[in-house]
Amino acid sequence: MHLPKLLLLFWSLVSLGAANSISGRFASTKILDNCLQAGLSKGATVVHSSSAAPRWSEYDEPMPGTVINAATENDVQVAVSCSNISGSTFFAQGGGNGWATTFRIGQKDVTINLRKLNRIQFSGDKTQVTVQGGTIISELVDAAYDNNAQVVTGNCNCIGVMGALLGGGYSRLMGKHGFMVDNVLSLNIVTGFGVSKTITASADPDLWFALRGAGANFAIVTSAVMKAYPTPQAQNGAWLGPLIFSPDSIEALVTAINGLTLTPEMAIFLYYATSGAPDYTPAVIAFPFYLGSEASGRSAFASIFAVHPITDGTTWTPYNHVNDGSVNFCALGGRKPSYGAAAAQLDPATWRTLWNEYTAFLNTNGGDKVGNSTILMEAYSLGVAQTAGDSSSAYAWRSTNRFNMVVIAWYNDASFDATGTSWAAGIRELLRNTGGLPEDPTYALYLSPFPFDSSVQV
Repeated sequence: MHLPKLLLLFWSLVSLGAANSISGRFASTKILDNCLQAGLSKGATVVHSSSAAPRWSEYDEPMPGTVINAATENDVQVAVSCSNISGSTFFAQGGGNGWATTFRIGQKDVTINLRKLNRIQFSGDKTQVTVQGGTIISELVDAAYDNNAQVVTGNCNCIGVMGALLGGGYSRLMGKHGFMVDNVLSLNIVTGFGVSKTITASADPDLWFALRGAGANFAIVTSAVMKAYPTPQAQNGAWLGPLIFSPDSIEALVTAINGLTLTPEMAIFLYYATSGAPDYTPAVIAFPFYLGSEASGRSAFASIFAVHPITDGTTWTPYNHVNDGSVNFCALGGRKPSYGAAAAQLDPATWRTLWNEYTAFLNTNGGDKVGNSTILMEAYSLGVAQTAGDSSSAYAWRSTNRFNMVVIAWYNDASFDATGTSWAAGIRELLRNTGGLPEDPTYALYLSPFPFDSSVQV
């Protein structure tokens, strides 16, 4: 059935429902189901349980009464239109990893699950790739590797490609190619009114600006055309891996990271994390990345090695395995309130305090309860990204945010929420207060609470 006819039919059903005094959730669900049955493709399914679309964190998660598993891009248009007709609030989910705390999704409302929309198609010359809206990063990385190409993506395999892109899109490849938003050529969207459009820099430049960096405030992206970079498999990889340091070296390590000049091939992360079950031993972990050979990588990060790591897990890694370290982070479920911050500098004394606070949190509450909690810092080469200018897209912090950080309190017991959120928020304030920025330009996808529902497609 064509969408205009569907709309006419179900506006009449709305009127009929009102005339017969069918009220509350039953009425809206009945109207929604009838509308969807008439418009969805045969491959789409409708499930009346929020468990049909599990999420990375159960903390303040949406609890929709209906999950629509879209099988085609047109299904998304139908799902939005039918949700509007039935009076249901809706949002779209790709990877399900957003940690927004501003959901207003209840039992009469809808999750539009995009995961079936994961088709990936490279152009013949491997310089462009079309990616559907439910694709996650591991799928795009694997497809790129198989096609002798690289694509600018996030660093965590389970994240939705579009969710990462819509927030700006930090990437370990951005030193060469800029943010994800700098690498998108067109976006197919469905608006909140159920209208399908193709957005480019020349077709609707205002919406093009807004979609690239302002999260998912404006539309559901059903597919995108992105730049790809031909790379033979033999050269398609990077040198990377964990370096574990003694806690006695924290100040020297942080000073060395502060002093790095990150060339386009470089990125580095710093973690406070544990060894996991059964011991949950806390560790100081630096994670360098170099888009090139091991010899070049070790030379580039010589100042980090001069701090004398006690273990060295670095190695040259094929492109389709560079995100393998995210596997533990990708575990679904549990409660993971997360708080982000940005900085122009890292203060060594603050990072000593953070270590003391982190280990005290583990010791007080027990590794078996909070042992997956993490403090993370990311630093990327920003030169190419900064050449586009802060006004080139809705992501406005290209020239200020040298370091991005996130604090995750990770546990399972809902009764621990007050303690977990208080600890994580306190760590964030320590980071903000010594980050050297006059305001708080936190990366949109690391904000908590979110000013918008960035979980759309994340």
